[in-house]
Amino acid sequence: MSLVDGDCMNLLSDFDLNKEQVHEILDLSTRIKANPRKYGDSMKNKTLIMLFELASLRTRISFEAGMNRLGGHAIFYSIEGGKFTRSETLEDGVKNLNKYVDAVMIRALKQDAVERIGAAATIPIINGMTETYHPCQNLADLLTIQEYKGKLAGLKIAYVGDGGCNTAASTMIGCSSVGMEVTVVCPENPKYSPSPEILRKIKDHSGAEVEVSHNSGIGVAGADILYTDVWISAGMEEEAKLRMKAFPPFQVDLELLNKAQPDCSVKRSKDKVDLSKDPIVMHCLPAHRGYEITDEIMDSPYSVVFEQAGNRMHAQNGLLLWLLSDQ
Repeated sequence: MSLVDGDCMNLLSDFDLNKEQVHEILDLSTRIKANPRKYGDSMKNKTLIMLFELASLRTRISFEAGMNRLGGHAIFYSIEGGKFTRSETLEDGVKNLNKYVDAVMIRALKQDAVERIGAAATIPIINGMTETYHPCQNLADLLTIQEYKGKLAGLKIAYVGDGGCNTAASTMIGCSSVGMEVTVVCPENPKYSPSPEILRKIKDHSGAEVEVSHNSGIGVAGADILYTDVWISAGMEEEAKLRMKAFPPFQVDLELLNKAQPDCSVKRSKDKVDLSKDPIVMHCLPAHRGYEITDEIMDSPYSVVFEQAGNRMHAQNGLLLWLLSDQ
């Protein structure tokens, strides 16, 4: 657990939250979402600075809109190149921020930048995404699953695609910590599979063992949730040709959905699908339609992708209030 001055928490990675803390944040998120007026002044006189080394749609807008709805203020600041200014280090920059704002959200290329900022801060630091972890996304995912399924523990989630990416890591850590069964379904290549180190850390953290399958049909069998993400992220352009050969068998399409649970039909209307029992399909966005997921599934009644995106703001509101107030 990452602590600031012994009493303020950071969220540098999903490992910073245990099962009870995740549920506290989700419960708070649910209450804020259900009764936003009650919490409209909960961040009054609070300021969040958002540091971006990478451009973003959902992360920036969801944090900025969320702080506004809670009565607070958010400031955008670019740290392109990993520095505040041409000559000022991350550590020196954060020592200034300690005097000005109440919390920092950082979206950075490298996890090391988040760790360095966390070490220099005396205010809460939130990891808005790095190449290693995406903890705010997982909180939104868990909130979405809980809303549709009515529970978390005992459900099976199959993460299909690049098992070595940040979203896969956060899915494995966060979902296993709340008692979900996690299977990563990916090509048989160490680069596309969860590292032995993260699997060991997960077992140390929650006692859970994540299953890894290289057969898409077997891996998704019995899944309550199918989750996917892009095959080629920023910075992977040189690997594009190799990835495009490896990943097509792991596309989330109607055939794969029916291997998770039979008798799924994209021709059903929303009111003919019971998502408390039928499988749901998730994607953290942006989606490359026709690659990791088909249009047919993305737009199907089983897809909760845009509800999931909307819950970024609600889950982060719960996190902010949990970090910055006694409510």
